[in-house]
Parts: sequence; C-alpha cells; structure tokens
Amino acid sequence: MTKSMTILGTAGLLIAAAFPVFAHHSFSAEFDVDKPVKLEGTVVKMDWVNPHTWLYIDVKAADGTVQHWQVEGGAPGVLLRNGWTKNTLAAGTRVIVNGHQAKDGAFRANSSNIEFPDGRKLDTGSSYKDKDKEK
Repeated sequence: MTKSMTILGTAGLLIAAAFPVFAHHSFSAEFDVDKPVKLEGTVVKMDWVNPHTWLYIDVKAADGTVQHWQVEGGAPGVLLRNGWTKNTLAAGTRVIVNGHQAKDGAFRANSSNIEFPDGRKLDTGSSYKDKDKEK
C-alpha cells in the first residue's frame, strides 16, 4: 500500500510540474494609480489569452514618433460578458484607451475602458476600480 501511494504521489507531482505556471499580479504591483493615461491610437493586434487580454496599439506622439503600447485588459471571459467579441478590435481600428501607465514608465498600461470614434465605450474589466467613481 505504501509503495502504491508513493508511486501515485510521485506521478501527481510530475504531472503538476509539467504544466506551466503563470504569475498573476495585482494592479498595484505593476501599474501606478497616479499615472493616468488617455491613449489615442490604432489597433495593431489583440491577444485573447489568460489571465489577461493584451491590446497592442500604435500611438502617434506630439513629436511625430510612433509609440508602441501594450495595454492589459481583463480576462477573456470578463470581456465577453462585457459585450466584446474576438472581432471587436480588428487591426486598424482607431481607439481611445483610458487607463494607468506602468510604474516603470514603459509604454505599457492597464486599461479601464476603450472608446470608439463614434462615442461607444466598452469596459475592459480592469482589476483597478476608481474609488471616487464608485461613490
């Protein structure tokens, strides 16, 4: 019985070790609530991956250079519940992203919502909720 339990336990550990482990983080671990951003740009691509979706946009800076931003959104399931489809943000779509920049100042942000030129807004399922807006 002990030998069977040892083999079963070892097999379980080997199976568990075979799966990749992804680190999940809180909003405050990577993003700065005191660095709000409003990014106007063009969608390059959208990755529907867990635990967060990622939107890649090109933003034209005041000096004419193009900044390549990575924007974190909620989990794919959250976006689907918020009215998104995998075709919502096709490459070339003009958008405005409202969110907060990464603490290290990189062109990376956590989004709270996406606005379209026609005025529509979609919630991106951010883990950060502005406490002043909730009152």
